[in-house]
Amino acid sequence: MTPNATRRRLLAAVGTLVMPLPVCAEPSAWSALRTGGVTILLRHAATEAGLGDPPGYRLDDCGTQRNLSAEGRTQAVRLGQALRERAVRVDSVLSSHWCRCLETARLSFPQHEVTPFDALNSFFDDRAAEPGRTRAALARIAAIRAPDNAVFVTHHVNILALTGEAAGVGEILVVRGGGGRLQVLGRLRL
Repeated sequence: MTPNATRRRLLAAVGTLVMPLPVCAEPSAWSALRTGGVTILLRHAATEAGLGDPPGYRLDDCGTQRNLSAEGRTQAVRLGQALRERAVRVDSVLSSHWCRCLETARLSFPQHEVTPFDALNSFFDDRAAEPGRTRAALARIAAIRAPDNAVFVTHHVNILALTGEAAGVGEILVVRGGGGRLQVLGRLRL
């Protein structure tokens, strides 16, 4: 395993344990968001304790899934407020079908319609789905043009596959697409 792969795996493991921090961002993230033509890759907010969904979960029944905790709901609201306070333009909000992602999207961006997008669904339990979902997400991101910005609410495994970087719960990676790859422009986290 390469040193970068080892580092990414360690960061991914640690990222799931980190508690939300005050709103902070790399200056490059704010600059890119003001310019537009970027995607906000948002890992869903904090969930109830546990790893993965319970056995037998169903996407059509939130009661069978691992869902947002009270802390996660607060985190989602605060994240949306932080973006609105800085007048970040949001033109579309797409989400995984998982309830924790849909709820994060709706709480963060209540003024927008949230559109479920299959390419953002977790492939944690089905690694064979990763290439197709990643290609579809990359294509959608590549189509975003300034001044528009889009929000994609998704899962750790999806963000890692798209960017090669780990994201903590409720963390944003600001990305620009093109040429079949993404450029990470900055991060925003609570």
